[in-house]
Amino acid sequence: METLKVLVVDDEPGIRSGVSRILSQHTVSYPFMDEDYHFICLEAATGEEGIDIINSEHPDIVLLDNKLPGIKGMQVLEYIRKKNLDTIVAMITSYASLEIAVKATDDGAYDFIPKPFTPQELKASVDNLTKQLFLKRITKKMKNEGKKIRYQFVSILSHELKAPLNAIEGYLNIMKEKQAGENIGDYEQMIGRALERIGGMRSLIMDLLDFTKIRLEKKREKVTRINLKKLAKDAISTINPYAIQKNVIFSLDAQDDVFIEADPNDMEIIFNNLLSNAVKYNRTDGYAEVVIKKADGSIIIQVKDTGIGMQQEEAALLFKDFVRIKNEKTKNITGSGLGLSIVRKITELYHGTINVMSEPDNGSTFTVTLPV
Repeated sequence: METLKVLVVDDEPGIRSGVSRILSQHTVSYPFMDEDYHFICLEAATGEEGIDIINSEHPDIVLLDNKLPGIKGMQVLEYIRKKNLDTIVAMITSYASLEIAVKATDDGAYDFIPKPFTPQELKASVDNLTKQLFLKRITKKMKNEGKKIRYQFVSILSHELKAPLNAIEGYLNIMKEKQAGENIGDYEQMIGRALERIGGMRSLIMDLLDFTKIRLEKKREKVTRINLKKLAKDAISTINPYAIQKNVIFSLDAQDDVFIEADPNDMEIIFNNLLSNAVKYNRTDGYAEVVIKKADGSIIIQVKDTGIGMQQEEAALLFKDFVRIKNEKTKNITGSGLGLSIVRKITELYHGTINVMSEPDNGSTFTVTLPV
């Protein structure tokens, strides 16, 4: 069993002791991990104490309040980032705002735990942090050890395929034994559910393939001059059969002379992910608009939708690996949590940026900015 050190930096003794008590009895286990993880908690009442413990004990996970006496939690987070420490951080605060969320995310925070939190909420967050820490360390090994570790990384997602496969097998056995009746119509609902499961697995596999083939450097032999308006039209044509099912209408507002020197596969991945999300998270009878233009020496690609939107704190976490927004509106929407992290990685390969503006029930606007 692996032991992880968790540092709790909070000026409230009840929070510190509560976290220590809960995590002392908690164990994290995932099918793709070689060992289970349990936790040893360290406590600090101020940011200064936290930094001292970080330097001496090298904690794996830091649960960090922003409102502290002396230096603030954001300053501790910035210290961790500048030191490039092998540590993963979550903010525990009742003062979360868009400004704090964005800055904390930029400085490396992986999660937010709003006060007051239940033991279940704390455990769920620590489970996710442990998974992110494991993936972060595996990714680092991948860069150092090559293909051998890639196969281990692929196994991380294999367990995600087990549940839908088991469900499909169950439906087929029911049909084989004719448990619901003699007519094919008796099994229409089961067939529909099985097809949904297959679609989810296909999406997961395609995301994984995209994720593993992202290059650390652009290969010059694959770079060509691309007309982004034409590429966007092709992407809309590809996604339209899916859009028709929800009666989502696409529009394209693109300048004719917007060209970029890039690998066509990279640009296709960006468009396909953003457009498919604009349908997946849209409402029935919704609308999606693709805008492509040049401004201030950059190329701007925007995808706007009339979908379910999200909270500001959720949007701040959206581009991290394996992160999916989970709430009542998304619980029946399948996905790997990789699509937008793939878009971010590709965008950064071209020295660009991606951001999102979103409001619950008022849609989202994703903006990719690339240097000409």
